[in-house]
Amino acid sequence: MFTVPADGFHDLAGRLRADGFDFLRSLTGMDWGEAGFGVVYHLEATATGENVVLRTLTEERGHPVLPSVCDLWKAAELNEREVFDYFGIRFLNHPDMRRLFLRDDWVGYPLRKEYDPEQNPLRMSNEVSKDSSPTYELQPDGSYIRKRNVLFEEDEYVINVGPQHPATHGVLRFRVSLEGEIIKKLDVHCGYIHRGIEKMCEELTYPQTLALTDRLDYLGAAQNRHALCMCIEKGLGVEVSERVQYIRTIMDELQRIDSHLLFFACLCMDMGALTAFFYGFRDREKVLDILEQTTGGRLIQTYNTIGGVQADIHPDFVRKTREFIAYMRPRLREYHEVFTGNVIAQERLKGTGVLTRADAVSFGATGGTGRASGWACDVRKRHPYAVYDKVDFEEVLFSEGDCFARYMVRMREIEQSMNIIEQLIDNIPEGEYQLKMKPVIRIPEGSYYAAVEGSRGEFGVFIESRGDKFPYRMKFRSTGLPLVSCLETIARGTKIADLIAIGGTLDYVVPDIDR
Repeated sequence: MFTVPADGFHDLAGRLRADGFDFLRSLTGMDWGEAGFGVVYHLEATATGENVVLRTLTEERGHPVLPSVCDLWKAAELNEREVFDYFGIRFLNHPDMRRLFLRDDWVGYPLRKEYDPEQNPLRMSNEVSKDSSPTYELQPDGSYIRKRNVLFEEDEYVINVGPQHPATHGVLRFRVSLEGEIIKKLDVHCGYIHRGIEKMCEELTYPQTLALTDRLDYLGAAQNRHALCMCIEKGLGVEVSERVQYIRTIMDELQRIDSHLLFFACLCMDMGALTAFFYGFRDREKVLDILEQTTGGRLIQTYNTIGGVQADIHPDFVRKTREFIAYMRPRLREYHEVFTGNVIAQERLKGTGVLTRADAVSFGATGGTGRASGWACDVRKRHPYAVYDKVDFEEVLFSEGDCFARYMVRMREIEQSMNIIEQLIDNIPEGEYQLKMKPVIRIPEGSYYAAVEGSRGEFGVFIESRGDKFPYRMKFRSTGLPLVSCLETIARGTKIADLIAIGGTLDYVVPDIDR
């Protein structure tokens, strides 16, 4: 990790961006106590796969100010608002310095170490939406002035979409400016279900933090927990057995099939195809039955542990997994007959909600969304983990970047997941399913990052340790926040009815955004 002075950070970031570091993997706000407040940036060059980690900080604790990089990476826009929301760091030349999750009348900044929760009693009053946002501009003499940017003019026709669940795939709200049926602007409002998971992690031991990952993207519970276990094991210098690596890989792929089947079912329901909705749920139940027999959970997979897995696989696991794959292949053909080839589905999805490859990279929109735009962003290929370097599978890519491409990527990925499982299921090696770990786990002082390919893209975990039995800072790289941040770019100029199809094919899960 390289430390860069705040006054020269933007220039250095600009040079790195020009040198090919076009993917802002993660942006993490930090409270380093007496050293001050700052941000940690994980950057990657998509052309070479090279990674670099930077940090910048300010010693000013009263009114901390840092330069914004949202002009270099679009992913920074909402991430910097999140850092402002939780740490109170203002970013110079950021166009929209509103809170992202908390109310405007919230007192204090929750992820600061000295934060007192007693300052904020439960408020039952209605929060009024503002039509302008503050911004801070740097002056030639080094000072900065506060200005306001207009979000919506008085004569604009602005409607709410959400926060009811069916319209927005979770408790998420969009304020949409319309001209007739055409979307002119879209402003996203998060923060309806915030549970403060990252703050809670700071007071929990490492084994206790595992339970919270399942509550983020609950359709990728096994994958989320896998990432956290990998990050902790990386810090400890622990290598799990080959048996565990095989089991974790198979579980991740079953979870991906489970998630993509739900994606198919919900997208079909959003577009009025109720028969296809029932097909997806019918077949997803079979995956959940297999998972439940081994893990004990259906939605919440409390299975991965530090150094292994909770219990060995069920005696019927191998047989039932083989039977499911044999059952599922003809079902996929049935899905394509019922929905994919339907003229209404094709008319509504093709050419709608186009995201370019350059924008996908700049927003950090990984997973099926990025691959539908031609970006080969699969973590399993870029940074192989578990046994992904031992299996043969295709990274599904499309170039259109529209709703139909995003749909087809996920449908093809179900086939690839089944191929991966078939290569592993009959070859699970013997060995320990759990290493013997110390009763109290302490990670050596330092910073660690690990990532997996979740159902919706790169799910990353950043841990800063001070050598204690609990993390000094734990940050989860959301798969969904980049998908929501690119929504206005995709939706502008489309019709209001298209917004439902766009949201459905982006496939974000709101608790993962609203951590």
